[in-house]
Amino acid sequence: MRKEITILEDDQDIREICTYVFEAEGFKVNSYSTVSSFMDCHTAPDIYLLDIRLPDGNGLEVCQFLKADPKFSAIPVILMSANYEQSSIKDLCSAESFLAKPFDIELLVDRASQLVNRDH
Repeated sequence: MRKEITILEDDQDIREICTYVFEAEGFKVNSYSTVSSFMDCHTAPDIYLLDIRLPDGNGLEVCQFLKADPKFSAIPVILMSANYEQSSIKDLCSAESFLAKPFDIELLVDRASQLVNRDH
């Protein structure tokens, strides 16, 4: 069965690269550039990839929202940011993983695949 990832990233280049790479890995990709467009989607993918700093909100708050909702709480979340460190966000959101930008794209794909397949 095809895995699905939802990406929330305002940087168009990063969003396009992530979309391309995950599609090449066989994922169905949903991508959004704003919190408001993301919140309008009601799908439950296999994993979320969330940027923290966004033009109309914050990926940490989105993560808190997802983890508080039983429909989404078990879905793994990877947070990414150039402006935060893992130690500064671990108490703010219970994301399964964090990547500092710039990040190695292979590391991102490996981490996402591990999280998606952890229960199988």
